[in-house]
Amino acid sequence: MNKPTLTVSSSPHLHAKTDTASIMWMVSLALTPATLWGVYVFGLRSALVLAVAIASSLLCEFLLGKLSKESTLWDGSAFLTGLLVGLNMSPSIPLFIPVLASAFAIFVAKWVFGGLGANWANPALAGRVFVFFSYTTPMSSFVTPKTLASAMPDAMASATPLGFAKTAIASGTLGMDTNALLQASSYPATSFAQSISAATGFSAYSIDAFLGNVAGCIGEVSALALLIGGIFLLVTKIITWHIPVTYLLSVGVFSWIFGGIPSANGAFSGAFFPSMFSGGLMLGALFMATDYVTSPITRKGQMIYGLGCGFFTFLFRYFGSMPEAVSVSILLMNILAPTIDRYIIPRKFGDTRELRKKQKEAKV
Repeated sequence: MNKPTLTVSSSPHLHAKTDTASIMWMVSLALTPATLWGVYVFGLRSALVLAVAIASSLLCEFLLGKLSKESTLWDGSAFLTGLLVGLNMSPSIPLFIPVLASAFAIFVAKWVFGGLGANWANPALAGRVFVFFSYTTPMSSFVTPKTLASAMPDAMASATPLGFAKTAIASGTLGMDTNALLQASSYPATSFAQSISAATGFSAYSIDAFLGNVAGCIGEVSALALLIGGIFLLVTKIITWHIPVTYLLSVGVFSWIFGGIPSANGAFSGAFFPSMFSGGLMLGALFMATDYVTSPITRKGQMIYGLGCGFFTFLFRYFGSMPEAVSVSILLMNILAPTIDRYIIPRKFGDTRELRKKQKEAKV
């Protein structure tokens, strides 16, 4: 007699109305504010980059689905992967680069390992890192957002705030300037940010970075737009607070404690808030580190995972050769996620300290 292949346990059971497709499309919807802002400040060229990345991702998914005779095109995962690849690109990037990034993300990072749910790394991040190290110069060249065009000279149009500050410190330009690495006092600011800075005392750079008036990738420049999408995901319970909050706070705390060392200011002199609004941190913390497949399953494990992402991001930003390392940091923790799950074991349903104590006494 054949043994049953499915074992049904006794109640209680957990029920959920969500499925893979609804989650993927909800995350894509949450990225709408950041997408619209990126297209607004960088122009139609950024919309073309996004369209090429999404179309390439969908085409690869369609072809691989045909070969494997699986219908996976409409679950939203390929669309979301292409969207994230495009949002992680510079508006001026040559169009063949997002094509390669999307193809690598879908074929190598996703399908080679068995498709959705079997991938060890976030596909969009894997695609982004692949083209970053293959085409470093175009991936590190950016354009001035139109909101900052009057304040930023053409010579600085290719520098993000993180890259500008790191170059200035390395050359000795910023010297002993407090919080030099991220606040970058000589980095241009909009007149609106300068007026708010004068009234509140916050750095003008922090205000511009929060609103989205800085150079960078299409989807990473506005922390505000990304927060709106992140709050939407939290309210709809698509994600929980454990990874993004731990990730963001750990970067802020590490930067505050140790961030002043590269500019010779010593400990506890770094920038707390600017470090969280800079680069792709908000995009990575809210939309890529929270990927279900490549992050730990327990709440405690997720906080350890977020702390690890924050530590590596801080380490690479301040003491590495790259001004921005969110993608690499998350990929490193993707590798460690199974190990975290192995050692952070959830408590069995109905298990209590008193029950375990009684079981231990019974064995004795």
